[in-house]
Amino acid sequence: MAKSDGAPAAPHGAMSKTLKEGGTIEPVREILWGSSAGVRKFETAEELPADMRKLIIRLMVVQADTEFASIQQHRPWLDTAPTLEDRWIEARIVADEARHGLQACRILRDFGEEGQKMIDELLVKPEGHHKLDAFNMKFDRWSDAGAFCCFVDRVGVYQLRAFQECSYGPLARAMPLMLSEEQLHLNFGASVLRRMANDGPKYYGDKAEAQAAIAKWFPRALDMFGHSHSETSEKAIAMGLKRWTNEEARERYIQEITPLIHGMGLELPSPEFDRHIL
Repeated sequence: MAKSDGAPAAPHGAMSKTLKEGGTIEPVREILWGSSAGVRKFETAEELPADMRKLIIRLMVVQADTEFASIQQHRPWLDTAPTLEDRWIEARIVADEARHGLQACRILRDFGEEGQKMIDELLVKPEGHHKLDAFNMKFDRWSDAGAFCCFVDRVGVYQLRAFQECSYGPLARAMPLMLSEEQLHLNFGASVLRRMANDGPKYYGDKAEAQAAIAKWFPRALDMFGHSHSETSEKAIAMGLKRWTNEEARERYIQEITPLIHGMGLELPSPEFDRHIL
């Protein structure tokens, strides 16, 4: 099969390599990596092998849980963020998280009564009772909101990128818009920390507060990638659902965030500092 410009299409291995290195490709209908590479993607829940079905449900429950938890964390700052622009962006972030949670729930609905049961439980989950530690922490200061967006939402982007062109068609197609919307969150979080470090009281807080927020949220962000030698992440790669192991994704994240924070005149603690999950 040839591309429209007459050039031969890249083989599956080359496309898979591009994705693994963090790039993007034109959407395709075939599975690009894992044990079923080259086979048509799964398009309905009924087609899925039992173990793959179970893993997708588990992944989507965690995804939706983080989105709804984030709304609870951001909500108090809708009326109290330092500037009108900050409040407007907070509203945008809350709207994005609600849509992303809805998207994950739409995928769960494909799994019938089992999926709907999970959705019903997610919608009544109280604040402070979520699956990941980072989403049970309150934003006590505005620096928490900024550091959360810069560090924790950035992990979320890595998790979404891991699903790009995955073997389950409905999940793969949900990724482009979600990733696009998440960029606002990352840029906003970095902007908040940069303004605190450079403008201090003219904006909000000071450099010391920004540095304290980094020490608080960076370890929780690294924990979000999961255990370094997780068998589940290996299975997800073999099934064509994810394209990095937990440790591979964490290392990429550290390489990306380090120059960003140093460029603000701030420092990162050691990756082993205050970690709960290694």
